[in-house]
Amino acid sequence: MTLDMRITRELPATPEEVFDAYTDAEKQKIWFSILDEEPGIVEIEVDLRVGGKQTAVWGPNRDTLFHETQTFLEIDRPRRLVTESTGSGPDGLEMTTRVEITFEENGDGTLVTVVQSGFPVPEVRDFFVNEVWQGAFARIEAFLRRENPNA
Repeated sequence: MTLDMRITRELPATPEEVFDAYTDAEKQKIWFSILDEEPGIVEIEVDLRVGGKQTAVWGPNRDTLFHETQTFLEIDRPRRLVTESTGSGPDGLEMTTRVEITFEENGDGTLVTVVQSGFPVPEVRDFFVNEVWQGAFARIEAFLRRENPNA
């Protein structure tokens, strides 16, 4: 059985702005740590093309780093993005999942839907639903509101 999750969030910007915030390395470097009290380590490189990769390394310090490599499988800016994501945490455990994200215009904002599949156990899936994606959405929203205070 494949374990997957689906989560949606309304963000205060156009699909183009949300897509770019999610995929642009310089913008990611800002929102990855926008809510942190102490600046940590954020290193991101993006080759945004089918077959290209995004590599990210982040964490509070050099001894506590998370690593993720996403391979872009499908890019339909600003509507859809599909990647294969391989990530590992400071504990060294590694996991590969498939991530499908859609960006739909919704009034003045964008409805973002994430479907992620391939989780090894329900506990990891639930952690991604309740912590990982909630945190990512909160950071992206804070970034978008800072870029466009009238949103």
